[in-house]
Amino acid sequence: MDLDVEIDCDLCMGSGNCTYEAPGVFDLDDDSVAFVVDPAGASEEQVVAAARKCPTHAITVRRGGTSLV
Repeated sequence: MDLDVEIDCDLCMGSGNCTYEAPGVFDLDDDSVAFVVDPAGASEEQVVAAARKCPTHAITVRRGGTSLV
């Protein structure tokens, strides 16, 4: 089942942890705010690790409506 990955842009501080942990999934825009490029761009483990390492907890990861982080 596919992952649903969301970023709360108001919480994102642009640390870049997500882009380091799952570079195929996340990127930073010109204002250093993260956005989702491709939810399937890395393994589920990498996406969950990226969300857990977000210092502001701006990333939500769900599978089938159930939160993984």
